Amino acid sequence: MTSVDKLWYTRCPVPTASGLAHNQGWLAEEFRAAGLEIGVLQDAAPELAERHFDHRLLGLFREGGNVPALAARSAGAPTRLIGLTWIEEWQSILVRADSGIANAAGLAGARVALPGWAETRAKSFPRAMALHGFKGALSQGGLTLDDVTFVEVAAQVRPSVGRDAGARAFAWPGISELARGEVDAVYAKGARAAEQAAEIGAVVAVDLDAHPDVRTRVNNGTPRPITVHERLLDERPDLVVGFLVQTLRAAEWARGDLGRVREILSAETRSGAGAVATAYRGDFHHSLHPDLSEHRLDLLRVQKDFLLVHGFLDADVDVAAWAAHEPLAAARARLAGDLAGAVAR
Repeated sequence: MTSVDKLWYTRCPVPTASGLAHNQGWLAEEFRAAGLEIGVLQDAAPELAERHFDHRLLGLFREGGNVPALAARSAGAPTRLIGLTWIEEWQSILVRADSGIANAAGLAGARVALPGWAETRAKSFPRAMALHGFKGALSQGGLTLDDVTFVEVAAQVRPSVGRDAGARAFAWPGISELARGEVDAVYAKGARAAEQAAEIGAVVAVDLDAHPDVRTRVNNGTPRPITVHERLLDERPDLVVGFLVQTLRAAEWARGDLGRVREILSAETRSGAGAVATAYRGDFHHSLHPDLSEHRLDLLRVQKDFLLVHGFLDADVDVAAWAAHEPLAAARARLAGDLAGAVAR
């Protein structure tokens, strides 16, 4: 038995099957059968919530942005990668309506917002997101990062996911500067950013989600890793498999109840129904399932290489060695067996 006496779960405020499983009570049900309670870092004290970024908590399951996950791994955190998800979530380059910028090529010479560094590389994910978002957008117009002028804008120096974070007024980095005319373009993603863009009358110059090459929108949440402490995987693989079983179960459930999924996302993202519908379009609820296909691992390598070049990682990360394929395979097998048993009954 591992020394862990309580399990923890943490996720970013975005669509995740594990978040849906938590919301439905399925994670708590799974681990209750093993005699363990599961807590949520989003409800924890700030000092414990720090583990969202460095993953130095034995009983932690984390589904969140890849910048903190890769930064933690590169700094020596003993984690394993057990799944990757890919959700299109309204990645856009925003401009003022009167800017004259209507497409990627129009960004040539623009002043673009770049969030400042936070106290750690892992917490500097807004900077990494903006930088990679602009790289992807500029490539669509035959441009590079050298073709724009970066203007550093304020970002949270100490971002937190703890219980004190929910009360904070969140402003997407660069939105205020765009409204004041101090920058010409801002990278933004997700429901809350869509809401704030509408509030200032910003328009989309480049819809990154619309491009057929998914590599142009590789970023912090694309792909999004699920990670666990390697000791937990070594000593209690049954718990890791159980987490993935309920995650896969929730992904299947989501396919048939878009309305309820959107309700949960409104609460998760602290956004209105209209913003959720804008940010999460089409059949996104059909593809919440984690996998570790070579395609997704290659997309994570694209992000890792970008982060390494631009100073967001302490050292290189061997993505293939990081990935543990067995738990997801075992979870799929258990779920298939459960379904077969239910049919037989």
